[in-house]
Amino acid sequence: MAWFELKKKKEIKKWYKSIKVNLSIVVTLVGLVPIIFLLLAILSVYNSNAKEQKLAEVKNYAVIAKDILAASDLEDIDSMKTVAQLYDGRVIVIDDKLKVKYDSNMSDIEDGKYGISDEIIGCINEGKEYVGEKDKIYTEYISPIKNAETKDILGVLIMTYSNENISVISELLKQKSIVIFIIVIIFVLLTAWYYSRIISESFRKVAKSIGEVREGYLDKIEPVTDFTETMELSDAFNDMLGRIEQLESSRQEFVSNVSHELKTPITSVKVLADSLIAQEDVPAELYREFMVDISDELERENKIINDLLALVKLDKKATDLNITNISINELLEMLLKRLRPLAAKRNIEIVFESFRPVNAEVDEVKLSLALSNLIENAIKYNYEDGWIRVSLNADHKFFYVKVADSGVGIPEDCQGSIFERFYRVDKARSRDTGGSGLGLSITRNVIILHKGAIRVYSKEKAGTTFTIRIPLNYIP
Repeated sequence: MAWFELKKKKEIKKWYKSIKVNLSIVVTLVGLVPIIFLLLAILSVYNSNAKEQKLAEVKNYAVIAKDILAASDLEDIDSMKTVAQLYDGRVIVIDDKLKVKYDSNMSDIEDGKYGISDEIIGCINEGKEYVGEKDKIYTEYISPIKNAETKDILGVLIMTYSNENISVISELLKQKSIVIFIIVIIFVLLTAWYYSRIISESFRKVAKSIGEVREGYLDKIEPVTDFTETMELSDAFNDMLGRIEQLESSRQEFVSNVSHELKTPITSVKVLADSLIAQEDVPAELYREFMVDISDELERENKIINDLLALVKLDKKATDLNITNISINELLEMLLKRLRPLAAKRNIEIVFESFRPVNAEVDEVKLSLALSNLIENAIKYNYEDGWIRVSLNADHKFFYVKVADSGVGIPEDCQGSIFERFYRVDKARSRDTGGSGLGLSITRNVIILHKGAIRVYSKEKAGTTFTIRIPLNYIP
């Protein structure tokens, strides 16, 4: 036993440490992922904006250069050197015959030098602009030179510039981002470690309380209100303990009731038998009277045992149901035909009202038992010259059976317990009528097996109404 307790404590300690580690990992990841995306986004936005800004600047110079060239019919090429110096790039001018007129990187242009490429030809023929990167270092902007009046294409202006400055600044940002990232990692790890200790401490309190409950020092764990999660965990565990305690109390009460119910008839039989044994020359009439009483007590014992066996069977899974499609109208008429003689002994009128033919998928034997219990109770706990009304109705999904009587009724404070095993509102009256206290429990179990529901409406000394709702098609 000591080894078992030590093992349990080690398991709790291991669980506690795993919570700390897992919480640290989770908090670290949650903190780092957004930072990584943020730094990558900053670098990407800088590169994109810097390149767009540089291109816009070059296009502005290109507009000025093209106006000068168009006005001079490509003759004023000396000013292109100034344009190249202004944006720190290279300027090339090509006429409509693809001949290079000017190149800021060359002092003299060799005669017969031509610029031929798909972009240049497309620019002259279609008047399109082109922007592209060369060797991931240079950006080239190609634009047509048009006559201001005729809109004829006179040639092509090519402006090339370096992205090296942007790359250098981007690399500096990347290095600084790495430094910031390392600092943030350290900060997040320290923060995660600190908060994981706080959070895991709350879980440790819960684990400690659970251990104390297990060892019998507490009936319930102390609520840990540090965090919503630990508070909900504490409440859920206490609810579970309450449910277990309730089930244990019900089990003990059930065992006690079963023992009492089974013992009562046996005690009566023993008293009657001892009375016969103690007397000599017992008259035949008295002997017969005692034997009838003994037979009644044995029959009562048999009924209790049969009801207990029925409950045990109903506690099994619903796969034990023998589902068939039957007429509920015919089933109720058969049950009422069998029970009317019992009602007639007390001059109780039974009225059956059916609103429509109803066919449903049910276990006929079990449903008969449930409905018989309700109708028999309506007879047993009714007044002389009373009445019972049984009605059947249905919609597209369910059928409904209502059993109403003019009987003694059920007190309001007892209505929540009438489906419990061996529960009796009036124990003396129940034993006088031969009840075992299991009928309504059996009825409720049968209806639950059919995925149905049962409701009770009652007022003391003003009758009781039970309403059953069961699906027309069985739901496995």
